[in-house]
Amino acid sequence: MDTNDTNRPLPEVQAETPATSAPAQAEAATATLAPKRTKDEIVERLNELNQDPCQADKQELDALKQAFYKLLTTEREAALRAFTEAGGEPEAFIPEPDEAEARFKAVMSDIKEARSALAAQTEQEKEQNLLRKQAIIDRLKELVESPENANKAYNEYKQLQQEWNEIKQVPAGMVNELWKNYQHYAEKFYDLIKLNNEFREYDFKKNLEVKTRLCEAAEKLAVASDPVSAFHQLQKLHADFRAAGPIAKDLREEVWNRFKAASTVVNRRHQQHFEALREKEQRNLDEKIVICEIMEAMEYDTFHSFQKWDEKTQEVLALQAKWKTIGYAPQKQNVKVFERFRAACDDFFARKTAFLKQQKATMAANMAAKRALCEKAEALKDSTDWRATAETIHALQKEWKTIGHTPRRQSDNLWRRFIAACDYFYEQRGKATSAGKAAEQENMLLKRTIIGKLKTIDALPVIEDADAIHALIKEWNAVGHVPFKEKDKLYKEYRDVVDSLFDRIKTVTSQKKLTQFKTALGKESKEGNLGREREKLVRAYENMKNEIKTYENNLGFLSSASKSGNNLVNELNRKVEKLKADLELIQQKIELIDSED
Repeated sequence: MDTNDTNRPLPEVQAETPATSAPAQAEAATATLAPKRTKDEIVERLNELNQDPCQADKQELDALKQAFYKLLTTEREAALRAFTEAGGEPEAFIPEPDEAEARFKAVMSDIKEARSALAAQTEQEKEQNLLRKQAIIDRLKELVESPENANKAYNEYKQLQQEWNEIKQVPAGMVNELWKNYQHYAEKFYDLIKLNNEFREYDFKKNLEVKTRLCEAAEKLAVASDPVSAFHQLQKLHADFRAAGPIAKDLREEVWNRFKAASTVVNRRHQQHFEALREKEQRNLDEKIVICEIMEAMEYDTFHSFQKWDEKTQEVLALQAKWKTIGYAPQKQNVKVFERFRAACDDFFARKTAFLKQQKATMAANMAAKRALCEKAEALKDSTDWRATAETIHALQKEWKTIGHTPRRQSDNLWRRFIAACDYFYEQRGKATSAGKAAEQENMLLKRTIIGKLKTIDALPVIEDADAIHALIKEWNAVGHVPFKEKDKLYKEYRDVVDSLFDRIKTVTSQKKLTQFKTALGKESKEGNLGREREKLVRAYENMKNEIKTYENNLGFLSSASKSGNNLVNELNRKVEKLKADLELIQQKIELIDSED
């Protein structure tokens, strides 16, 4: 009997889920084994499993544990966010005790304790099974080494074979070695014994049926929808293939290749599945790094308003929500990238808390400043010094605009208080101004009547009554204010007609004075006093010239930027013109004296 089938190794069974894919396995298990439940529902399910903890599925336990702590973490993150947004320091946050967590830990502790005890018992049984299988191999070795008794020992061999198959688990590290040794001596025993061909063919036939069914099962696993489950089921098929006895020599290669080919497909699909998971985990890591970089790139020096912080808070909350939708990153980086993201979030909310504290202090100062303005406005609202008070209140309003934010509720109250005082003043001024406007309109009519009278006098060929002109000027000065917009225009019209009248009066007066001087000059000539009179006129002439020069110098220093300054300049100009007219009259008198000589 050929031993090729005996010595050929079974296809290598790949290691279970790679380390880097553990988070992905946990994520997939959570979705199927722990559908969305509340914390209380998870604890209730664990209590059900605790009825027989040793039979509970480890994947379901892990999925329930992960789902519970995910819910707990979400709740605590929300509580921390509310705490910091209310102005609390993140370091000072202490989560509220969770009664569901205490029940969860208690039932998980019971399950863990029971399963640990079972695991210890199982390990002990594996060691005992190892000793039993080694004893069977030793007995097979004895049978093989005694070929003369091989035919008689066939029944014992069958008993040993049955006992071998009934023995279950052994330490994982000894499985392949035990199986190889057992197969080796089993094949050698078959080659040694001289059995009836009928018995031998019957064994080969039964073993072929078993191995054919195993091949068919492996081929179904090769097209199964869940490559992970298929991989784990394949491990059981391999164990059964090892336990099956030998088959006819001419079929060994064919059956073995069929089973090996199906196993290879299952292994390859299992490997490809986790390669895809690793690629997905890497994409998840890349996405999470981008989110971290966005958080770390926050330009905090530009966040100067509540609106800006609110906008950025919404962005951060959106990033946190996005983070939760992204699956696991590779195991080695998963914790690190989460710690990086958490640190960036903590930094954001710590800065926001500091900003809120600073703004509270600033707003308190702003409120004090606005209260002070309210008090000032209230102190001025009853003033009747309309112009000065209006300027002061206007300055207070400008100052109000320069003061920063205050809490909205207090801000509205302070604004209503401030504007009420301002409105009261303007209302009182409006009432007073309305009465004043009527008087101004009446004054304007009076002044226009005076201008009309002055123009009537100016239209006369000869002006003989200067007293009437002075009476009208006195009457003009006695009339009160006129509308501001009409003031300058009305005054210019008045000034023009008065200047025209005085120019005509001045000319007539000068001529009269010159005629009177000529008459007096004849008398002075007879008495011989022309020389003294000339000297007197020359001194008066020089004094007037000096006085004119002084006025002109003063005019150079005066500013006409204000209305009062402009009026003063006009008055000085009129004095200078009068002096020049008098100077011209003196000049004419001197010329008359000189013509008498």
